[in-house]
Amino acid sequence: MTTPDHAAAVRRLEDEALEFTRQLIRIESVNTGDLATIGDGETRAARLVQEWLGEVGIEGEFFEPHPGRGSFVARVPGSDSSEPALLAHAHLDVVPVDARDWTAPPFGAEVRDGFLYGRGAVDMKHFAGTLVAVVRHFARTGVRARRDLVLAFLADEEAGGVWGSRWLVRNRPELFSGVTESISEVGGFSVPLDASGRRAYLLATGEKGPATVALTARGAARHASGLSSENTVVALAEAVARIAAYEFPVARTGALEAFLDAFGRARGRAFDEATLEAELAGLEIAGPLVGAGLRTTATPTVLEAGGKPNVVPGRASALVDVRVVPGQDELVRATLRELAGPDIVIEERAWFRGTESPASGAFVEVLREAIAVEDAQGEVVPYMLPASTDNKHFSTLGIAGYGFTPLRVPLDFDVFAQFHAADERVPVEALQFGARVTARVLERA
Repeated sequence: MTTPDHAAAVRRLEDEALEFTRQLIRIESVNTGDLATIGDGETRAARLVQEWLGEVGIEGEFFEPHPGRGSFVARVPGSDSSEPALLAHAHLDVVPVDARDWTAPPFGAEVRDGFLYGRGAVDMKHFAGTLVAVVRHFARTGVRARRDLVLAFLADEEAGGVWGSRWLVRNRPELFSGVTESISEVGGFSVPLDASGRRAYLLATGEKGPATVALTARGAARHASGLSSENTVVALAEAVARIAAYEFPVARTGALEAFLDAFGRARGRAFDEATLEAELAGLEIAGPLVGAGLRTTATPTVLEAGGKPNVVPGRASALVDVRVVPGQDELVRATLRELAGPDIVIEERAWFRGTESPASGAFVEVLREAIAVEDAQGEVVPYMLPASTDNKHFSTLGIAGYGFTPLRVPLDFDVFAQFHAADERVPVEALQFGARVTARVLERA
């Protein structure tokens, strides 16, 4: 039974989640990936989180391994010290903006027509603000989570987590002692489940592994008027074209099977292997996102060669962005070598393994139960995230990562499309919904 005191406490939780998110958005913690242009936004955001939590007696540690790259980590003891701990993490940096493309100030945190606008509204200052609001709510109301909560507010995720999660995992792994699962981006937002208006709340139980591969063709530089057929530009272009044209096979991951099962039951249909991608494309908002996780992709993104039109250069190079389905690393490496050909040198600039966590079990059931309280017809549905998050670093400590920052949005609102987009926004009601659900998850997980 809901009492007036409880209702007032929940309203304050919702209000603080919104207010803290707005204050974090107003901090321009833009991460260009270039250390020469770094500001102090991430550090200021981490210090602000530290201040908010300190107001309710929650202490932690602030880290700044590189000037401007600030993170804050705190552990809140649970009621059962014998239980493994849960990590809840959010990154405090955001990608750059071009204000000319926005109809609202990117760092104004304005509320218009029921939407909160600003860079980080969904990626992912809303969850940072929500986590702070939830643990303050616990402190005020005397709620104690079942197990220890490790809260991490992190720098540098948008540039690979080098000075944030990766640095912490390598230098302070004891902060995450006893942690078995983590909860963070990208998931929890609702998408249409069936024609009746039911919602699916996507749960990222896996992530592709991000990699950057350099291709280089080398030869003797020469005058372009010569008759030699040796040409580094042509050799590189042919290798790039072969890689771009290649289609890796569909990977039937546990996340994909769980998604197809849930949507198949909801829509009374079976998905045909031969037409799977086309069928997924027809699933409104969820289809393109899930379809992008079906297979490994290798996408050429950068080309460098030559400087004068009358000189065949001695060197031509390209960068390829590779997103590897979990477990396919060696297959992908071998395939890229074969496609590039014997005359192309391949160098791995970065290579992170994909992650895959159980799509069922006690933790997933807690998520289902928390959603059911707020949306009795909603269903939590696993999927494979085609991108990656800080979970790739925490996974090296044996932590099973889940993407679940709950948001109930209108059926025609595409949350994933807000990531890195102009006019990034989130419905205020969705943020309040997320605060209530997150509180139940953290208390009972």
